[in-house]
Amino acid sequence: MIEVPDWLDRLSARAVQLPVPMGMRPPADGGRVAAVLMLFGEGPLGPDVLLIQRSSRGRKHAGQPAFPGGGVDPDDGGPVGAALREAEEETGLDPAGVTVLCEMRELYIWRSENRVTPVIGWWHEPSAVHAASPHEVESVERVPIAELVDPANRFKLRHPRGFAGPAFRVRGMLVWGFTAMVLDTVLHAGDLAKPWDSSRVEDMPPDMLNLAARG
Repeated sequence: MIEVPDWLDRLSARAVQLPVPMGMRPPADGGRVAAVLMLFGEGPLGPDVLLIQRSSRGRKHAGQPAFPGGGVDPDDGGPVGAALREAEEETGLDPAGVTVLCEMRELYIWRSENRVTPVIGWWHEPSAVHAASPHEVESVERVPIAELVDPANRFKLRHPRGFAGPAFRVRGMLVWGFTAMVLDTVLHAGDLAKPWDSSRVEDMPPDMLNLAARG
């Protein structure tokens, strides 16, 4: 039997019960069914999570840090199969080394019309990862949880339209949008988050605005 750390057991048990925010509730019908893999492991610097930096040449979510993932294909059998397949295609990881712990409730990204199911996994046998699909992914990072929850790396990012959401600056990446919101929520639910200055607000950089405007 594969042992799962207590902190991750607690996190996944709470994650499946998290309510869906009003702004991310899926419509009655429509939208592309998708899944992402929120993969936690034990790295050289302690617990970490796998993130990718999407290609700046892409049309959708260009240049954005994200969880590995994508659309659910008919042969996937559902969100879990899709999340593992996409993670293998994008990062080269071996799915045999991943223990799936749970599926979170479906979240809707209105801008791209994606119905996304986050799948939480434990990387019980880590494998080497890299940008296995260069046209989709520029880089792959195992980001230590300690860096994500460091108050110095946390702030809110403000869009020109006025709304501001949680953001992280780690490993040379500016993590924002859907990925940052899910990370913020799950880390808090797992009692891993630390108090940070929520009055610290930065405007979205112009280059990021230009990439986000593509789709």
